[in-house]
Amino acid sequence: MGSQIRRSADSVNSNIVEGYGRKQYKNDFIRFLIYAYSSNDETINHLKKIELLYPELSNEVQQFIQEYDLLGKKINKFIAYVKSKWRT
Repeated sequence: MGSQIRRSADSVNSNIVEGYGRKQYKNDFIRFLIYAYSSNDETINHLKKIELLYPELSNEVQQFIQEYDLLGKKINKFIAYVKSKWRT
């Protein structure tokens, strides 16, 4: 479970960076931002599984879930910005 969280969490950052590298192609940039958003959701899902399996870690896990939820909202707003205002 830990390696799955590490991979999905790393994928959030990696997809944002790779998408930015393609920023001159707006649709590619958006596609990679959507991948980042999806990886963020995957990370939250893994954290919820850990919370179910290890209830004694609930407080720590909930903090991470809240932070990833906030990150997901920021990525979603950035996707909307790129869709509406990004110039290539």
